Amino acid sequence: GFLNPEIDPRTQIGYATNAIQEGGFFGVGVGEGTVKWSLPDAHTDFIIAVAAEEYGTIMVLAIILLYATIVSRSLLRLLRERDPFARIAGTGLACAFGVQALINMGVAVRLLPAKGMTLPFVSYGGSSVIASGITMGMLLALTRARPQGEMAEILRRGR
Repeated sequence: GFLNPEIDPRTQIGYATNAIQEGGFFGVGVGEGTVKWSLPDAHTDFIIAVAAEEYGTIMVLAIILLYATIVSRSLLRLLRERDPFARIAGTGLACAFGVQALINMGVAVRLLPAKGMTLPFVSYGGSSVIASGITMGMLLALTRARPQGEMAEILRRGR
């Protein structure tokens, strides 16, 4: 159904698409959106549609930039990591965090079928917030600066 160009405007994806279109560039205003009253999972699965309607494209781009910054900074820091376990585990955690955000936003704009995934730290949900917090805590622990040499130094010494 998500690939069908003729969508029923009374479905979740139809409501989300209309909300994103009505939001425009600057949005309709804080609390002025109407999609949150008609969309069953507006506070979880389709929170980005509510943000797009009320705050506009500017806020959605800021949210995307925030997730991209977290993932890219984590991956860049992990490139310099010496410990292979920290590199692999940290890369997996950073990618899982980014993919979860990507899937949630992809559902709202009809690129992916509805999966029920929350947007980390934005969507409502107790267990999701706890899981995201644990993921970020582990990622911070794996990307912290350690007194050991960095990977570039080890490669130079090996020659």
